[in-house]
Amino acid sequence: MTKHRFAPRRAGGPASAIARLVGGLQPTSQLAEVQRVWPDAVGPALAARATPTAARDGVVSVTCESAVWAHELTLMAGELIALLDAELGAGTVRELRCSA
Repeated sequence: MTKHRFAPRRAGGPASAIARLVGGLQPTSQLAEVQRVWPDAVGPALAARATPTAARDGVVSVTCESAVWAHELTLMAGELIALLDAELGAGTVRELRCSA
């Protein structure tokens, strides 16, 4: 019986061609970047109730499930901006506009 020179190899891992392809397919807009880091930056409780829906020139609009949550996030805006900037780079987000 002849042995094959090429054995099957695992197709996973962060350096795989698939991972590079998927990373290259993601949009690079400011909104896409904010949406990508949002759950990790603000935590699962806030991410479940509020979603970044627009971003332009450092101003991020966040749509919340209720007016109460919009008000709460507005009060927390300084802290949330700092958390987002820690993920995206200083000065990336300069204002949050929260609405229901």
